[in-house]
Amino acid sequence: MSVAPGDGPVFGAVFGSYAMRAIMGERAFLQRMLDVEAALARAQARLGLIPAEAATAITAAARVEMLDIPALAAATRNTGFAVVGLVKQLSAAAGPEAGRWTHWGTTTQDITDSAFVLQMRDAFALIEGDLDRLIAALALLAQAHRGTVMAGRTHAQQALPITFGHKVALWLDPLITMRDRLAQARPRMLRLQFGGAAGTLASLGEDGLAVQRELAAELDLIVPAIPWHVARDGMAEAACWLAMLTGCLAKMATDIMLLMQSEVAEASEPSAPGRGGSSAMPQKRNPIACEYVIAQARSAQTLVPQVLGAMAHEHERGAGGQQVEQLALPQIFLYAHGALDQALLLGEGLVVDAARMRRNLEDSRGLIVAEAVMMGLAPLLGRNPAHDVVHHACDVAMAEGVTLDAALARDARVTAHLDAAGIARLTDPANYLGAAPAFIDRVLARLS
Repeated sequence: MSVAPGDGPVFGAVFGSYAMRAIMGERAFLQRMLDVEAALARAQARLGLIPAEAATAITAAARVEMLDIPALAAATRNTGFAVVGLVKQLSAAAGPEAGRWTHWGTTTQDITDSAFVLQMRDAFALIEGDLDRLIAALALLAQAHRGTVMAGRTHAQQALPITFGHKVALWLDPLITMRDRLAQARPRMLRLQFGGAAGTLASLGEDGLAVQRELAAELDLIVPAIPWHVARDGMAEAACWLAMLTGCLAKMATDIMLLMQSEVAEASEPSAPGRGGSSAMPQKRNPIACEYVIAQARSAQTLVPQVLGAMAHEHERGAGGQQVEQLALPQIFLYAHGALDQALLLGEGLVVDAARMRRNLEDSRGLIVAEAVMMGLAPLLGRNPAHDVVHHACDVAMAEGVTLDAALARDARVTAHLDAAGIARLTDPANYLGAAPAFIDRVLARLS
């Protein structure tokens, strides 16, 4: 009985993703706990601490299909931790001789934390693959529109000319950085948890560090300097990285949503029959992917304070903090990948209307290049006189509904220095792009 829309069969189609639910779902978590128990048995058998036959039997039994889920739910309700009932069922499935060696020298949080790290590893791999796709799509878009002139906007108003490639490069550059951040953060986030009851491995005596090393090798995880039962910075960093990623995606989606406005219409989501339709207005083509990117970004970000607040664990084992992470982190992963999944639709299918971009530029009647004209006249007239001349021409253009170049051509202070061709050069938006093409090239160079 689903409560969160991201977990339901209908709304789950637009919130989150099926791929991330397969990684982060409860069934996957149970299997990953069994994987850790089996790996522990194999590591200990390799060191001669438990019989090899026991490790073989435990590994064979460590399948989520063998679990009695209703019984496990009842046991979890009673003890508060699924590991207790899970180990009991695993021991029974492995047989009386092998079963007495399950969960040897470990503790519940070792199993749950390491299991979730394995889930995170798979989740980050899924996200990274789709992030690579989005980066590649945006790189192609930036290159294709390196010279497509459009209005740059500040405070929601036309400001100065840019190119659409420049706008796309501003979406792309942070995503490249996010990919770099993930590579840098992986060693801090994907670490084995194995410390025993109080984080000292006392139950294994002199063999504790050897078991830790072998278990890490079995799971292909990093051995931490010290067990991190109550040091939750790795989990917090995962939550923050995901939230930052969704913020980058939401910026792109917000821009595209605004570009889709009827009065702007410079870009749009890919079209499909019925996509983005309204139940009341047949003409509507709503920015539906943009909306779901933004909604899921906000949802992921609002969960991050819960994970940060859960960092304050008490002494050597916290009370309640891990449960907060268990509630928040899988949802953050789900919504982050859901946002990325929708952003891929935008990046790989965005429809760009370069002609409309040019028409919208022309709607300003040249006022968007007022700064360009002022800077062009300044060496001829002086900076302050040039400002006054252009300001007067802008007033004339707005009052009389003429273009800026026409207003300038009527001013003797301008025509004393510039002919019609010179005025045309100053008022052509394509001639006032500054370093925009170079900035695009710099961003694209990060991919080589």
